[in-house]
Amino acid sequence: MKTTADSKKTEKTAKCADNGMVTPANVFFTNQVAQTIDETVEKIAPSGVFVVVDVNTASFVLPRLQSESKAVAGAKVIMTKAGDMFKNLDTVASIWKQLGDGGCTRRSVVINVGGGVVTDMGAFAAATFKRGVTYINVPTTLLGAVDASVGGKTGVNFNSLKNEVGLFSEAELVIVSTTFFRTLTSQELLSGYAEMLKHGFISSKEMTDRLLAYDVTNYDPDRLLELIRESVAVKSKFVACDRTDLGVRRALNFGHTVAHAFEALALERKSPLSHGYAVAFGMVAALVLSHMKFDFPSDELHRYAAYVSEHYGAFDITCDDYKRLIGFMHHDKKNSTATEISCTLLRDYGDVALNIPVSDTDMTAALDIYRDLLHIG
Repeated sequence: MKTTADSKKTEKTAKCADNGMVTPANVFFTNQVAQTIDETVEKIAPSGVFVVVDVNTASFVLPRLQSESKAVAGAKVIMTKAGDMFKNLDTVASIWKQLGDGGCTRRSVVINVGGGVVTDMGAFAAATFKRGVTYINVPTTLLGAVDASVGGKTGVNFNSLKNEVGLFSEAELVIVSTTFFRTLTSQELLSGYAEMLKHGFISSKEMTDRLLAYDVTNYDPDRLLELIRESVAVKSKFVACDRTDLGVRRALNFGHTVAHAFEALALERKSPLSHGYAVAFGMVAALVLSHMKFDFPSDELHRYAAYVSEHYGAFDITCDDYKRLIGFMHHDKKNSTATEISCTLLRDYGDVALNIPVSDTDMTAALDIYRDLLHIG
């Protein structure tokens, strides 16, 4: 499956100083969520407190926080619809309006309580309202804990493209806890776990082996929190080296070029695909390309594809979808030029190659092999 030589003028290797398992000062691991919120809000001494939730969080999480947290109990609640299809500028405009109507000032604080959609969108709304309102992220899903709430990225979907509009803005605090995960379905846990698997691939084979051997659907809060710490530490290392996503941080894009295209196609089908599931599928295609370009071990590719097939199933595509998918990939914001697809690939575990140009022909071949590996068609 190996193809012609890569263009060396754009290829880079993702290398960061290894300072051990260090997490940012604004990421706090605790199951004492309400207490941590109150202590943080007391230090901020805001003019007002606003809580952004979606309809699901409003039902399953908000009542508990309101009963345990003085700050949340006294906050103005802004509720949005649930799901990636509502992660758009219309919803953000509604949040802005409710902030304004509620008397939000630059001295207020916004607490985003929910999964990745809420933390991405709520953070974007806070960071842009009155040129920036302090915000706290409280992820209630595994995906939100290891991905969307850490790293300072905010954004919304636009023009059928994932996170097309956004900015970099750090939360005052990200409270990472497993306390809300007991209510998550197996599918929701697996969605977040895909991002953790990605961190394994870009870190080491040993970390990946540990993750592939662990059953995330068998809820074990202490062991899971330990794995989350390790996962967040990997992401934080790349973020610290490249806060504005122009260099080595692009290692975190492994699997995402294809994943975002899958998500965009699913949105067009009016059947949204979970980001984590899209990443799980996208990494299959990325490993195929890694084998084609850099001879990434075939047995490891097949091992991961078998894991995905067993735990995630497959995102169903046909060859008729390729043109649309590749069109989405050409609009990916991380492309080096408007005419080529740039991918993050692996030479081996922990050996990440950045800005690798992939032709439409090679991407078509990778999608063919993706379908074969996941038994589609």
